[in-house]
Amino acid sequence: MNNENMNNTFVKDVMSKKILTVNKSMSIQESAQKMKVSNIGCVMVVDNDTPIGIVSERDFVIKIAAEGIPLFTEICEVMSQPLITVNHDETIWEASEIMKSKGIHKLPVKEKGKIVGIITTTDIVKISSVGSDSQMRKICDQILMRISDK
Repeated sequence: MNNENMNNTFVKDVMSKKILTVNKSMSIQESAQKMKVSNIGCVMVVDNDTPIGIVSERDFVIKIAAEGIPLFTEICEVMSQPLITVNHDETIWEASEIMKSKGIHKLPVKEKGKIVGIITTTDIVKISSVGSDSQMRKICDQILMRISDK
């Protein structure tokens, strides 16, 4: 898949609609257990059904385990905020640019002001693999450069 195809593929066509939400007062451990059961790599933290942050598997390593944060701590204490989102009708190239500039790998998707899905770097790599091996190498190199540019 070349840049032109990435510019013609939209977030809504690639995103996952499977989103796990947890209340801001839920403990880190309860949140992790829900992630495990749901086989999902991040949780959206909500306050009265309004998304206010996100916690990813990477956050569990960097913010929780590495810092020795107790597992009974409320999830809102370790969430990434403000919540960075992308509109469902943006291209995956634009989503990639947001991920690169913000140094993130999971991007909630909004439609009409509501979170309707999530797009990840893995999703982008998966759809990129429809091209030739050389095109795939180029895309992977671009993604790796974006991640290492942080």
